[in-house]
Amino acid sequence: MSTFLVAHGAWSAGWAWKKMHPLMSGMGHRFITPTYTGLGERAHLAHAGIDLETHIQDILGVIKYEALTDIILIGHSYGGMVATGVVDRAGAVIKRLVYLDAFVPRDGQSLYDLVTDEARQRIRQFPATNDDNWRLPPNPMPADTPAQDRQWCEPLRRHQPVRTVTQPVRLRQDTPPIPRTYIYCTRSDTFQQFARRAQVEGWDYHEMDSSHNPHITLPEELAALLNEIAAM
Repeated sequence: MSTFLVAHGAWSAGWAWKKMHPLMSGMGHRFITPTYTGLGERAHLAHAGIDLETHIQDILGVIKYEALTDIILIGHSYGGMVATGVVDRAGAVIKRLVYLDAFVPRDGQSLYDLVTDEARQRIRQFPATNDDNWRLPPNPMPADTPAQDRQWCEPLRRHQPVRTVTQPVRLRQDTPPIPRTYIYCTRSDTFQQFARRAQVEGWDYHEMDSSHNPHITLPEELAALLNEIAAM
């Protein structure tokens, strides 16, 4: 049995991984999906001061108070920013870091630094043109998301505090001393630069014929791949 801990994506929360729980537990794994401050069932805690560090501390808190060890830490999308910061501080209890179609920052980089010029322009423009200027509305879900999944997910997604996007991650070590895996979802090229980096640097590397949220659209396939990774 392995212990998986998920750092979820922007606008999302632990609820988005509910299809994965019976699959992973059925394979004998412990699968933990906490929610960041200000999102999901913790949306009532949202405020303008929430930043990337807040969400790093959320995951570090789960590790501490649940006394977790030998963790396989999954960072999905924005969660790659969070997971990178977590591993830098709690690497002794993490045995593998899995980036799932995720951002992979270096020291001093923010998510804002890593997105396209078009995305940066949207981030700049939104606070300037809205009274609710400290958080960003959700991006559209991938076009191939089934209608029933849209009906489930879209009402539950919440605005993302903008400082989680603009605050740089601060690392004591640029290369964590643990094995890293990258899972690239090939139906979108958004994360191609990080997939290339993983291949160049010799990480364990996998591709899925999936859009950005395989935990929602292809949970069985993702669970099978994670089970394979756990056996490494």
